[in-house]
Amino acid sequence: MKDYSRRIFLKAAGLAASGIASQPFGFEPPSMAENTKPRERSLPESELGRVISASDLIYSRPVVRSEEGIPVGNGRMGSLVWTSSNQLHLQINRVDVYANNCRTNSFVEVHDDYCGGCAFLDIEFEGNPFPESGFRQHLSVYDGTLTIDGAGVSIRIVLCMEQDAFAIVIDGNQASEQRVSATLRMLRYETKFFGRQTEALTEEHAMRVPHRSQIATSQLIEDNNRIALTQEFSEGDFCAKSAVAVAFQATSADAEILNDTGIRLSAAQAGSVTILVVSAATMDPDENPVSAAFRQLDAVSAQSVAELERQSQEWWHDFWAQGAIDLHSEDGTAEFIQQNYHYFLYLMAAASRGKFPPKFNGMLWNTGGDLRMWGAQHWFTNLSCYYAALPATGRFELMEPAFEMYSGMFDACEQAARQQWGSSGIYIPETSYFDGLEQLPDELASEMKELYLLRKPWEQRSDTFMDFAQRKHPYSSRWNWIAVGDWKDGKYVIRERGSGPYGPTSHMFSSTAKIAWLYWQRYEYTLDSEWLRERAYPVLRGAVEFYRNYPNLRKEEDGRYHMHSSNSGEPVFGVRDSFEDMVAMRSVTAAVLRAAEILNTDQQMRQTWREFLDHLAPLPTSTDTDALHPQDYHGPRIFVNGLKPAVKADRTPTGWMPDINSLPIWFFDLCNIETQDREAFALAQSTFDQLLRNGLDPKTPVGTLSMLAVAAASLGRADAVEILLPNQMRQQPDPRSLWYKKSGLLENRMTLGEGAQALHAEHLGRAAEALHRSLLQSNPPAPGEDPVLHLFPAWPRRWNARYTLRARGGFTVTATMRDGEIEHAELESHTGAVCRLRNPFPDDDVRLYRNSSPAEQLRGALLKFETSQGERILVRRLGTSRGVAPATN
Repeated sequence: MKDYSRRIFLKAAGLAASGIASQPFGFEPPSMAENTKPRERSLPESELGRVISASDLIYSRPVVRSEEGIPVGNGRMGSLVWTSSNQLHLQINRVDVYANNCRTNSFVEVHDDYCGGCAFLDIEFEGNPFPESGFRQHLSVYDGTLTIDGAGVSIRIVLCMEQDAFAIVIDGNQASEQRVSATLRMLRYETKFFGRQTEALTEEHAMRVPHRSQIATSQLIEDNNRIALTQEFSEGDFCAKSAVAVAFQATSADAEILNDTGIRLSAAQAGSVTILVVSAATMDPDENPVSAAFRQLDAVSAQSVAELERQSQEWWHDFWAQGAIDLHSEDGTAEFIQQNYHYFLYLMAAASRGKFPPKFNGMLWNTGGDLRMWGAQHWFTNLSCYYAALPATGRFELMEPAFEMYSGMFDACEQAARQQWGSSGIYIPETSYFDGLEQLPDELASEMKELYLLRKPWEQRSDTFMDFAQRKHPYSSRWNWIAVGDWKDGKYVIRERGSGPYGPTSHMFSSTAKIAWLYWQRYEYTLDSEWLRERAYPVLRGAVEFYRNYPNLRKEEDGRYHMHSSNSGEPVFGVRDSFEDMVAMRSVTAAVLRAAEILNTDQQMRQTWREFLDHLAPLPTSTDTDALHPQDYHGPRIFVNGLKPAVKADRTPTGWMPDINSLPIWFFDLCNIETQDREAFALAQSTFDQLLRNGLDPKTPVGTLSMLAVAAASLGRADAVEILLPNQMRQQPDPRSLWYKKSGLLENRMTLGEGAQALHAEHLGRAAEALHRSLLQSNPPAPGEDPVLHLFPAWPRRWNARYTLRARGGFTVTATMRDGEIEHAELESHTGAVCRLRNPFPDDDVRLYRNSSPAEQLRGALLKFETSQGERILVRRLGTSRGVAPATN
C-alpha cells in the first residue's frame, strides 16, 4: 500500500532534488519582461502533469477490503476496482439508478432503501496473477487511467468520458493463449414462489425480489458474442431500469449462464484482449436500457483502443487545464493538501456528470450490493460538502447534477410548501428522495399542517395520520419525528423520538435557502444572466416567499419579524429566532433583491422584500434575555443557536452555539474579511474562538462535516487554517467508531465514517472549500453586494503557493506567493465586469498591464477598474522587477 513517509511522498510528488525541494517554489522568478506578460491559464502542461500526478494512488498489494479499492468513473457510471488472487472485481454503479421514489410505501426501516447498484463484474484470469504482494496498481489522476501490473499480465482501465463505457485492456503473453472471462452477477437473490410466473421467470433467467410493494427484477441476457444484466424496479406508477452489457472487442467469445444469478463471457487469445463494459439507465417504462447499452457497445467497439485512450486522456488533460494549485512547505503539509485537493476534483469528475448528484454515502463506489447506510435519500448538509467547494474551481459542469435534481423537484417542493406548511414559495427539505416530497391526500395534508405548526396538540393526531406515517421512511424530513421501529407479531410498529412532530430535520427550513444560495453563487461566479433568469431566480424567489409567508413567522410589537418553533440545524428543535433561519433569511432576501434588480422584474415585490429584510429580528446572541445557553456561561458575547423556549436543546458543551457542521454566517458569507458590519465581525471572531474553546494544537481534530476550517479562512485566521485544513483531510480514527479502521482514512483517501458501505469524501470537499477561501476570497461586503477580490487572505506565510481559481464577478485569478510575499497577480475577465480588488501590494501604487500592454496606474487599499470581456490584466507593483509585497493575513 501507500507509504506516506516523507521521503516516498516527496518522490511521488515530484519534489526531489531537481524539483521544489531544491527550488522552493518549483520555478525561477520571472524577469522584468516576463512579468508584464499574462501567463497561460493554469500551469504549463509539463508542470501541470507533475502537480496533478502527485495525487496518484499507487498500491503494491491487494487491498484487505473491497472498500479500499481504486475509484474509476466517467461521472455517470463508476466502480471501485480491487483484486483477489486470480480475479479483478468491480461493482458497476450509476448515479441515475433508484429503486423507488418519494411515493414509496415499501421502505420503512432505516438504512433499508437503496440506489445506484447495477451489477457485480468479475474478470477472471488463468493462474494467480495478483499475489499477496509485489504487483503494482496505479491510478493516474492526470490521465484518468488505472494500470495494474500483475504476474504475466498488465491491465489498463480506460474511461470513456462521452459514452457510458469502460475499456479493460489486458496485455498478456504474446506467445501463448490465455483464457479470460467476464462474469456479470446480480446484486440481489431470493427464492420465492410467484404462482404462474415462477416458471416463466426461470426460463427467462430472471430473478424477482419483492420488498413489500416494491419489486426488483434482474435478468441475465445472452446475445451472440455479448452478455447483459438488466434490472427493473417498480412500485405503483414508478419504474426504473438499468442494464450492464459486456463484450470482447474484435474477439470471438463464448457465453454461458452459470447459475440463477450469474452469466459469463469467455475468450482465449494470445497477446492483447480488450473487454468493453457499458451501462444504461432510464425511468421511462417504454424505454429499453438493453438496446441502449448494446448501441453503446457497437459505438465503442468501432473505435480502436488507441483512439479510446486518446479521447480519454484529452478529456482529462483539458479538465485539469481549467485550473490547479501548486503548494509547498518544508514539512510536506502543503504538498499533502495539494495531493488531496486534486484527488477530490478527480472524484467529482468521476462521479458528478450525470442526471443526479452522487449520493454522499457511497457516491459511485459501493462494493456491497444494495447495502449503504443512510439509504437512498439526499441530505443537503452532506451534499454541500461536495458542491459548495466547486464554484471556485470553475468546473460548473460538475455542479449541474445538483441543480438538475433540485430544479427537477421544484413543483413538488412548491406543493409541499402549501400542503405541509400553509406557506407560499418552495420548501426543499433537508432530506428527501431525488424527486422531492409526494403529494398528500388533502385531508391528511390539512391535519399534518395543523400538527406541524403546533396548532393541533400532538396527542390528538388521528389514526388515519398514524396509519399513513406507518408506511413512510423515518429519514424523510417530513416523517423525521419517527425514530425507528420494531417488528411485533408480524407487524412493524414505529417508535417516536418523543418531541411531538419534531425530529432533527423536520422543521429545518434553512436548507431551502442554502440550496437557493448555491444557485446564486453559480450566477455570481459566471454573471450568466440567462441562467439567473431561468434557473436561479425561481429558486431564490421561492425560498424568500416560503419564509415570508410561513405562518409561524410573525411581526411582533418590536416591529421585527420573529421566527417561532423551527430547528437550528439538527441538534436543536423548535426554538425562537433560530440562528440558522435568521441568517438564511437575511442572505437569501438580499440575494433575491439584487437578482430582481439585475433582471428588472418583480418591481412591486422588491418593496415588500426590502421591508421584510429591514425588519428581521437581530441574530440571537448570548446576551439576549432568553438566549439558549447554560446558566453558568460567563464568557464573551457570541452567537447562539436561538432563543427560548426550545422543544429540545443540545446538551453537549457547544450544542447551544452555532452548529459546527453548518455555521451559516460563513456558508452565506455574512461574516468575512470584507464585512463592513464590524460588530457582527467581532461577534463572529468571538464565536469561532468559543467553538475552539480547548485551543488549537497540531492534533486538534476536525470532523468530517465541520465548517471550522471554512470559518477560519473566512475570518482571515491563517494560524487556524494551518492546523484545521490538513487535519480535516487527515480524518484520524475515532476509537468510538463501529466501522472499519475506526472511520479513519482508507488507502483510497476516503473513509467509512458515515457507516457500512457509506464510503465518502465529504472531508475532502469541506477542506477544499476552506483551501479556496484561504487562497482567494471574492466575497461581497454583505450578501447581494458587489464582490471584492482578496488574494491569499488566510494563507499561512510559511507555505508557498500558486494557483488558478475562479472568482465572483466573472474572473479567473492566477496568483503566486513565495516566502510570505505575493509575487504575481493576474486576472482574466470572462464578462467584462468591473473589478474590485484589495491591493495585493497595499503600501505601493500598482500598474495594470492589459493584454501585455502598460495601462493605468492605481493606488489605495481597494483597486477598482473596468475590464473587457476576454481581457487579461496583470497587476504589478511599481518600481520592482518581481512585483513583491508582504502578504496581508
